[in-house]
Amino acid sequence: MNTYINYIKEIEERKGEGLNPKPIDGSELLSEIISQIKDLANVHREESLNFFIYNVLPGTTSAAGVKAKFLKEIILGESVVKEISPAFAFESLSHMKGGPSVEVLLDIALGNDATIAQEAAKVLKTQVFLYEADTNRLKEAYRIGSGIAKNIIESYAKAEFFTKLPDVDEEIKIVTFIAGVGDISTDLLSPGGDAHSRSDRELHGKCLFEHNKDQQDKLLALQKEHPDKRVMLIAEKGTMGVGSSRMSGVNNVALWTGIEASPYVPFINIAPIIAGTNGISPIFLTTVGVTGGIGIDLKNWVKKLDKNGKTVLNKDGEAVLEEAYSVATGTVLTINTKTKKLYNGDKELIDISSSLTPQKTEFIKAAGSYAIVFGKKLQAFAAKTLGTDLIPVFAPSKEVTHEGQGLTAVEKIFNNNAVGTTPGAVLHAGSDVRVEVNIVGSQDTTGLMTSQELESMASTVISPIVDGAYQSGCHTASVWDNKAQANIPRLMKFMNDYGLITARDPKGKYHAMTDVIHKVLNDITVDDWSIIIGGDSHTRMSKGVAFGADSGTVALALATGEASMPIPESVKVTFKGEMNEYMDFRDVVHATQSQMLKNFDENIFQGRIIEVHIGTLLADQAFTFTDWTAEMKAKASICISQDDTLIESLEISKGRIQIMIDKGMDNEKEVLQGLIDIADKRINEIKSGEKPALTPDANAKYYAEFEVDLDIISQPMIADPDVHNDDVSKRYTHDAIRALSFYEGKKTVDLGFVGSCMVHKGDLKIVSQMLRNIEKKQGTVKFNAPLIVAAPTYNIIDELKKEGDWEMLQKYSGFEFDDNDPKSKARTEYKNMMYLERPGCNLCMGNQEKAEKGDTVMATSTRLFQGRVVADSDRKKGESLLASTPVVVLAAILGRTPTMKEYEAAVHGINLTKFTPPTKKLCS
Repeated sequence: MNTYINYIKEIEERKGEGLNPKPIDGSELLSEIISQIKDLANVHREESLNFFIYNVLPGTTSAAGVKAKFLKEIILGESVVKEISPAFAFESLSHMKGGPSVEVLLDIALGNDATIAQEAAKVLKTQVFLYEADTNRLKEAYRIGSGIAKNIIESYAKAEFFTKLPDVDEEIKIVTFIAGVGDISTDLLSPGGDAHSRSDRELHGKCLFEHNKDQQDKLLALQKEHPDKRVMLIAEKGTMGVGSSRMSGVNNVALWTGIEASPYVPFINIAPIIAGTNGISPIFLTTVGVTGGIGIDLKNWVKKLDKNGKTVLNKDGEAVLEEAYSVATGTVLTINTKTKKLYNGDKELIDISSSLTPQKTEFIKAAGSYAIVFGKKLQAFAAKTLGTDLIPVFAPSKEVTHEGQGLTAVEKIFNNNAVGTTPGAVLHAGSDVRVEVNIVGSQDTTGLMTSQELESMASTVISPIVDGAYQSGCHTASVWDNKAQANIPRLMKFMNDYGLITARDPKGKYHAMTDVIHKVLNDITVDDWSIIIGGDSHTRMSKGVAFGADSGTVALALATGEASMPIPESVKVTFKGEMNEYMDFRDVVHATQSQMLKNFDENIFQGRIIEVHIGTLLADQAFTFTDWTAEMKAKASICISQDDTLIESLEISKGRIQIMIDKGMDNEKEVLQGLIDIADKRINEIKSGEKPALTPDANAKYYAEFEVDLDIISQPMIADPDVHNDDVSKRYTHDAIRALSFYEGKKTVDLGFVGSCMVHKGDLKIVSQMLRNIEKKQGTVKFNAPLIVAAPTYNIIDELKKEGDWEMLQKYSGFEFDDNDPKSKARTEYKNMMYLERPGCNLCMGNQEKAEKGDTVMATSTRLFQGRVVADSDRKKGESLLASTPVVVLAAILGRTPTMKEYEAAVHGINLTKFTPPTKKLCS
């Protein structure tokens, strides 16, 4: 009874927070509950029944296994519970989504009692989450003549699990709710500071709108006023869901505005409707599809034109927007899924075909994309087993082929990894493709959700076709508090058992690694033809093509080794000219965005692949560009490298993977050694000329081509959140790229941050070199603002120690991390000194460490969203300006933005990150 009593105590505690009982996922607790159900005189029997029926997580949780076993006893008559008939037991099993429930249903269907076997078969025909162990049982039973097995497999071959579902409603009545003006970061929907609660869906739901109770109440009032309509959350004059994939963000929106997934599974809602004037961020839109929701590009603000058809500009030279139609909060609209249009009454507002493609409509019908992915695999299994042709049931994948047209780099990779396409077809952008995935990454603040998704889809082991997968510990590196201590070891054990290489060893044999996930994934990507899926928007490798994804898509990639998406269009980026001696490559990255925005009327990168012809930069340095493409709103990016550069990058990767092996991080399947073998094979292919480094075809077609002029980058370039812009929609967008001289050396800087995935070893050496130079000139180094330094990986620290740079950093640090005694509380105040923090995300993540409220931060990171790195205070708005390492270091030393003269003097003779464009075109 101890477990149950503890559960009751927890329920009482949650009541005080306005929360319901936490869903049950443990076998010990549910076993006690079942004992109390069997004991007719037990005082807890009635509430135990409710817990058993309505409050158990499905899939492969240990509780689901216990529940399925007890339901089987009831069906077989071994246990009698008057409140749970055998028919109701079958219904309960049908909501448990695979794993133990499918095993039980197969036991009964393939058993000797013909009557209940037929009932089990009926339920099995509705299930899609079957794995090899399940299908092998059916296949073997069919082989030896089982009529039931034949009947089930024939149903699967017809995809009756899908065809018998209700059609999507022709009309969906909605009422609008403006969640914010301008780009809406997923932090608004699921704040980083609440990352610890994401797996507790009801608790996490309370953080919607960053805990803004007034805004939450307005949403509830709107729902009460329109009980017959669905609420559509809108980013007015902006893009919805920028900055992160955040399955938790979609989950929160669904919890507040969606549809209940099952009456027997609490706090899991589906089918949210989300919109933005400029649509939905690409990776966030994928997450919406996971839940069977709808994401709409409203285009309700358009550029104002003069009588000659030219764009009207304001005093700052920016396009003036005018409202095409209103979506003000409380506006009643209609989505018509047949005409694929949005209406206000009888008035057609806009075509929304892109939101209701045949594939997306299937996701809506099946209550999510997982069911479609698994359904297709199940149908294919059935057809193969029966020896019949595949019956066309699902919307055919769109195959776009242009005769005589070459392939971009991403088109080549997708064609190479494609599954189930027309034999011999050469596919171009716009084609819907199912592809095999090579590398998968799970990060720690979304990992618990990924583990829940794996349990819910009844998956217990990583797909054998995945080359390698990694579970990081970087987002919880800064502060090892009670929340992290409760969540992270549990996550690491689950993922380690599942088959991932984990940052922490559940057995405690190797040192806990808090390395930034993107850096690790960049190292373990050992083939430039790879496809990488990672649970973070900055999964953008400088080898292969990488896609940031929600925790569910990561789970799907782990379970199936596959991902499905259209081949994106590409924008080709090349370079001309020469970098000034005092410039850093980070300035080139920012200037690329700035020059692009000046050259085009639109952000040509948004939703597309940036194919960047860097050529001569090693993977570590090139990652600075690919990483930033998330802020450019690109779908992903691909670095085109020269052969010798790629070989050197792969050799570096091999060395770092070997270090992981030497530390004891490899598993029984020797995944890490397998990656070294793949790297060796790829290096040999390049050296022999058998398969040179990936390049596009000379006659490939791009959405646009853009050449960056290095000659005109004469000053450090800073991304400014522009917090005081009169147009709210222009704030926090990453698009205000300003030259250093804009600040005239007068802007106060309260804190500097060198760290996150945007820095590499060279950046930490720059810090050391600047300290040496200033010490030599002034005798010592005095900081007028705090400087936080967080190396992205332990490897970098080890290398800096060998080369003498770490000693210089230690000399001027007032704090150095101690792995034997990690911080248990987030720092809230800073002194004017340098802090050497543990490797990891640190301030960039916003879930643990933050700058003091109202600070002006100068950082090397990627995030300038409101409240992410620094929150507002009563005295002033917090702002995070993003710049190169030398600018950040100098700003912290001065306590203000430097002048150009001060900057040039400070970096004189320092080896900044340099880039020389390739001397020849990189194409086939």
